[in-house]
Amino acid sequence: MSVRLSLLAILDQGPCYGYQLRSEFDRRTGSTWPLNVGQIYNTLDRLERDGLVEKGAVDEQGHVYWQITDAGRAEVSSWLRSPVERPSGTRDELAIKLAVAATLPGVDVAGVIQEQRRASLAQAAELRAAVYPGPDADGPEQLAWSLVTDSMIFAVEAELRWLEHVEQRLGQRPERTLGLELSTVRPKRGRPARRAA
Repeated sequence: MSVRLSLLAILDQGPCYGYQLRSEFDRRTGSTWPLNVGQIYNTLDRLERDGLVEKGAVDEQGHVYWQITDAGRAEVSSWLRSPVERPSGTRDELAIKLAVAATLPGVDVAGVIQEQRRASLAQAAELRAAVYPGPDADGPEQLAWSLVTDSMIFAVEAELRWLEHVEQRLGQRPERTLGLELSTVRPKRGRPARRAA
């Protein structure tokens, strides 16, 4: 997720100081992505370096207000109009774990799947039972919180469907075909050659 562009989009609403940006980010994401203030200020420094924000007024408490530049506004506009592109590879730990486990002789892959299913079901139940903690049950902050929570519920439900799919795929294979012994072919040193897209 682009914290950088989210903070920039908030600054497009008006100048903010660091803690204020953190609070606004929490309000607009349902406090589901915790940010520390150091991360906010590091991001602001990079945004300033890139010409997307600039330091503005300082109030009587010493808060430095950051404001968006025209280039920053153009960046926000472009981000909001563009689709989110998913990476072509995966770094999903569960997918990698099951792919490796399925190729290791003697691993109880069904047990690995069952344990994950229990954890995913518990997470889904916890998310479904969650209640908005704020005071205004029909306000924009509640809407933001519910959108993020719904996304998390859909992700867990998709994970559960995928686990079922993995079980079915593994069930179609004789167990003797799953183990993958170490290769006797020694890889060449250096980076692998790039494949044409």
